[in-house]
Amino acid sequence: MLEVKAIHTFYEEAHILHGVSLQVEKGETVSLLGRNGAGKTTTLRSIMGLTPARTGQILFQGEDITKLMPHLIARKGIGWVPDNRRIFPTLTVQRNLEMAKRSTSHREWNLRAIYAHFPILEKLKSHKGEYLSGGEQQMLAIARTLMGNPDLLLLDEPSQGLAPKIVKEVMNIILELKKKGVSILLVEQNSAIALAISDRCYILDDGKIVHESPAKELDANRELKKELLGI
Repeated sequence: MLEVKAIHTFYEEAHILHGVSLQVEKGETVSLLGRNGAGKTTTLRSIMGLTPARTGQILFQGEDITKLMPHLIARKGIGWVPDNRRIFPTLTVQRNLEMAKRSTSHREWNLRAIYAHFPILEKLKSHKGEYLSGGEQQMLAIARTLMGNPDLLLLDEPSQGLAPKIVKEVMNIILELKKKGVSILLVEQNSAIALAISDRCYILDDGKIVHESPAKELDANRELKKELLGI
């Protein structure tokens, strides 16, 4: 589904990613972990073309998307849920969803399907985004991205700033998406939650991949988690 091959990404002259390589297979949930400032969000931004890699290659379903503009990458079938959610605050929940609709031949996320998976959004469909709670905004951000019918979903810190009960709801939604065959690359500061719902994991440190393994394998190795993640 996705292959990132030895990318180097810069912010002006600041070298952020140093030869990052990773893969996401069809139907997989893969977590990208690391301390703050390790380069996790920059990796997602590079995949989406928002902070293009200066060297290296990014393949999506076998096609080179390294130099494509972000809107063209989205049309190829990659959806991005940023850490700041970026919903339209003055639009209603339903209008936020309708604006993101993109029909494809292989999957159909429409309002009916979204409301079935996110019943709280149906109750709030006439409410403006700015009046939603943090958890409701996060659900709207995920649902809005799904309306674009992505094959691959990039999730950046979906649990950030949420109460534990809401975090559990969001993670259950991710598990449901996995059951429906959506491939997911998850950046998450809460490594315990990420490892519990992921198939495989990568760990970034100072812009470099320093570990790759099945998620269960890392989760069971307390000493290695402490060494790599400080937990």
